[in-house]
Amino acid sequence: MPRSDWRITLAIGAVCLVFAANAGAQSTDGAVPLPRPDNLVPVETPELETATPTPTPSFDAPTTGPETGFPLPRYVSMDATRGYARRGPSRNHRIDWVFQERNMPLMVVAEHGHWRRVVDHDGVGGWMHYALLSGRRTAQIDIDLADLRQRPDPEATVIAQAQRGVVGRVSECERDWCRFAVDGFTGWVEKSALWGVMEDEIFD
Repeated sequence: MPRSDWRITLAIGAVCLVFAANAGAQSTDGAVPLPRPDNLVPVETPELETATPTPTPSFDAPTTGPETGFPLPRYVSMDATRGYARRGPSRNHRIDWVFQERNMPLMVVAEHGHWRRVVDHDGVGGWMHYALLSGRRTAQIDIDLADLRQRPDPEATVIAQAQRGVVGRVSECERDWCRFAVDGFTGWVEKSALWGVMEDEIFD
């Protein structure tokens, strides 16, 4: 087999990584989607039987959080392996959901004292204590298969691919691209393929 035609496909955790011998290699054919472990469970109480996910609010323009002075909405990440989302901003309120994935991205939509109202990719959430959250930026792949490229250029070499739902670290964002790292691989992903960064957000 000519060297230019080989490729290696590795499945690591919830991410499918495809390595091509050259930039013209085709994407993996017949790849089997990997199961994604649940990162969120409802608390089983009778009162929750009629509970519904909190919809992601729509904002005409960012506002400012009364506690931090940071923009609302904004993205943060989970800084714990287990985080309780409550119906109100205190420990006296009932727990509706338990988030169970460290580093998962969350959107902060409100602030009250030491509490932040957050929602996840699916619009589920509640009030969480700020100590459970981090300003470290992460994002979630929001399309079936995203290319990680060597440079922020649609013609750049694809070094790996990540499946929908994979969470990785975001260290830099340009107008249309973000630098995304997962399982030891780092590349540039189109911003439109990510949930966890604002459309107009630029940082390094």
